[in-house]
Amino acid sequence: MANPYTAPPPPPAPRQPDTRPLRRRKRVWLGGSGLFLAGLLVAAPGNGDEQQPVRTKVKAAPTVTMTVTTTPEPGPTVTETVKAKPKPAPTVTVTRTATAAAADTDSGSGGGGDSTGTCSIVSNSGNCYSAGQFCRNSDHGATTTTADGTRIKCVYSANAWRWKYA
Repeated sequence: MANPYTAPPPPPAPRQPDTRPLRRRKRVWLGGSGLFLAGLLVAAPGNGDEQQPVRTKVKAAPTVTMTVTTTPEPGPTVTETVKAKPKPAPTVTVTRTATAAAADTDSGSGGGGDSTGTCSIVSNSGNCYSAGQFCRNSDHGATTTTADGTRIKCVYSANAWRWKYA
């Protein structure tokens, strides 16, 4: 069933007659026939039933010789590891003034003599340690005093060596 809203397709156009002149049509036929015959002659065997082998001159190919010289890459450098000797503990020098020595003998406390306010172990910068600071490796287990004379000890606490009140 056709769509009522569209126009019907147009009828096929009648075949047009060949308008080329007759002489041109004859030339096309003659040219095509000539090419066909030429192809038959080329493809036909030469003498008798066998084709003659085609002889070609073969030139000797030049020989190419290539020499590749490689140098080996340098291997890894082997170094000997020497275990370092531990450094000796620092020498602690305590300097007491005449007034501090007199105060020690007069106090009579018997507290060990470090209550004067001088530090027996100082940091690399020369300052006294205080509780909570980290200890050096050479100070592990050592005891000293803070700047105000309170005794502190280097102990392992909370995954680190720290100065704690003794």
